[in-house]
Amino acid sequence: MTLRIFNSLSKETETFQPIEPNHVRMYVCGMTIYDYCHVGHARFMMAFDVAYRWLKTLGYDVTYVRNITDIDDKIIKRALERNIPIRQLTDEMTAIMHEDVAALGISPPTHEPRATQYVPQMLDMIGTLEAKGLAYRATNGDVNFSVRKFPNYGRLSGKSIDQLRAGERVAVLDGKEDPLDFVLWKSAKESEPEDAKWASEFGKGRPGWHIECSAMSCAILGETFDIHGGGLDLQFPHHENEIAQSEGATGKPFVKYWLHNGFLNVDNEKMSKSLGNFFTIRDVLKRYDGETIRFFMLRTHYRSPFNFSDTNLDDALAALRRLYTALDAVEASGAAVDWAQPQAAKFRDAMNDDFNTPQAVAVLFDLAGEVNRTRSPETAALLKGLAASLGILQQSPREYLQSGSELDVLEIEARIAMRAAAKQAKDFARADQIRKDLLAQGIELKDSAQGTTWVKA
Repeated sequence: MTLRIFNSLSKETETFQPIEPNHVRMYVCGMTIYDYCHVGHARFMMAFDVAYRWLKTLGYDVTYVRNITDIDDKIIKRALERNIPIRQLTDEMTAIMHEDVAALGISPPTHEPRATQYVPQMLDMIGTLEAKGLAYRATNGDVNFSVRKFPNYGRLSGKSIDQLRAGERVAVLDGKEDPLDFVLWKSAKESEPEDAKWASEFGKGRPGWHIECSAMSCAILGETFDIHGGGLDLQFPHHENEIAQSEGATGKPFVKYWLHNGFLNVDNEKMSKSLGNFFTIRDVLKRYDGETIRFFMLRTHYRSPFNFSDTNLDDALAALRRLYTALDAVEASGAAVDWAQPQAAKFRDAMNDDFNTPQAVAVLFDLAGEVNRTRSPETAALLKGLAASLGILQQSPREYLQSGSELDVLEIEARIAMRAAAKQAKDFARADQIRKDLLAQGIELKDSAQGTTWVKA
């Protein structure tokens, strides 16, 4: 089975065929870097880390670009609040982001451009758009894109110009010729610091958000590339505007496949500081290890709504420990995955079905069950090898199981059941080791004629 992915542009699942054989060029909209990353950021970075890893597993050479937006209204505001230069703020927040995503096992991209490094390319693109009559200088000093002059605007979001206009509530009084027009170059304001301003033929100012991604992606990946990704919330207007300004400037198709990950909720409600359910990655890492958070996210398909809750995290922790417990029973070799093996083929088919990680994880549990029954080193090696493509189960099982947070009830009961199975198979050394491991984690087992119970030691 070849890789098939859901293309947000066509609204269909399509067979993936890169523009250049064996080389995939992928761009993902990254962080606006003024504060700590929250779990929503983890969600989108995880989604495209999975795609990146699987494309490489399939043998593709992947050029992966995930940008950093390091100039923006919020960045300027935060730098002024802290009375520090913008670059000092963005360097600090970038370093923190790198620490957070590394803890989740998220691979660094091939390129991580900062918007401020590509202002000349942005100005070139704006100049081209103006020369083609698609951009105009507004009375307030901004340069805007003229949406009505670009054919088929709205095809990504599936909205016509008239539908978009129907959502307008008030007239726009900021120099735009049409309320749908968007800013390409923002005229500098007296109140803004000098490190937020660049000289240009349009006057002092700074780029708009949308033009940043168009200029960076085209500069690094070319005017047409394979995959563009981001959160579903970016589909309109950000990605819609990227298409308009990029294709307007180059006259070429911008992106072949558009991928969008689903929304994140916290306890079935949208995450919001006002609701008190807002969590940074660092908040969550204080309670759960990075691999547990990663595994938790793998259990939901990237396009599905994702519900973040302590209950679901606790369940993921127990489930991940069950997989590690299976690997702890057998010495797994480092043999390469044999994709002709039936369970490996089933795993591959799941991942080739639009990166279906829940189905792929189900295969891992099937293998773990087989390891528990057979103690087969070959099956353990396959379990570990397949899991590597998802970025999990690569730690020493013994070290992982003896570290971290307290066991929950489900995990304790699972260990007791495994011990009973070991005793029935007359593997008394294994049964004794399970008892010792539990005791090391503060759980004492008590055997009786009625069965085994446990207490906290």
